[in-house]
Amino acid sequence: MSAIDRHRARYTPEQLERLPPGQVITEKWPILTAGPNPRIDLATWNFRLSGRMEGEFSVSWEEFGALPRVKVTTDMHCVTRWSRIGTTWEGVAIREILKRVKLLPDARFAVAHSHGGYTTNLPLADLLDDEVLLADTNDGEPLSIDHGGPMRLVVPKLYAWKSAKWCREIEFLTDDRPGFWENYGYHNHGDPWKEERMWRD
Repeated sequence: MSAIDRHRARYTPEQLERLPPGQVITEKWPILTAGPNPRIDLATWNFRLSGRMEGEFSVSWEEFGALPRVKVTTDMHCVTRWSRIGTTWEGVAIREILKRVKLLPDARFAVAHSHGGYTTNLPLADLLDDEVLLADTNDGEPLSIDHGGPMRLVVPKLYAWKSAKWCREIEFLTDDRPGFWENYGYHNHGDPWKEERMWRD
């Protein structure tokens, strides 16, 4: 039996069915970032929406914690080929946030901005998925700085680089604008089931 077969034998058929092509289940949580962890002071922390919308939305950390909360148990898939099956996130659903503004009809894309300068782009349709949330806990524990704490965007149906760590703003746009990894050749969309890892000729 190969090493891959021995690894797969540790998991149930149901777990393996949830594994996209080219992925391997991990029970650990690798730490991968595009740069050093930012320094974030909760006393001055702020999250906002901007761009193609009517109204304004901006919250402090205390105000964020008072918003209606949701818990989502889902899978997370990294472009580097690891997957975490059945991880539980808690925070505020993006649909709940968007109740507080009115997006303009020409808003078709979004860019998530992070503390430290990281960005990643999303079609609006993917951002509005029912599982997408702004999470501040993972598996019942406050989200650590290594994994994007105090709060990160979580977009489970796309590769994890779309789930921007340390998220501070979501900007709504008429036209698509590639983010950090997309400008370095990562696929513009990032669907794990289609193995959209890198741009192909």
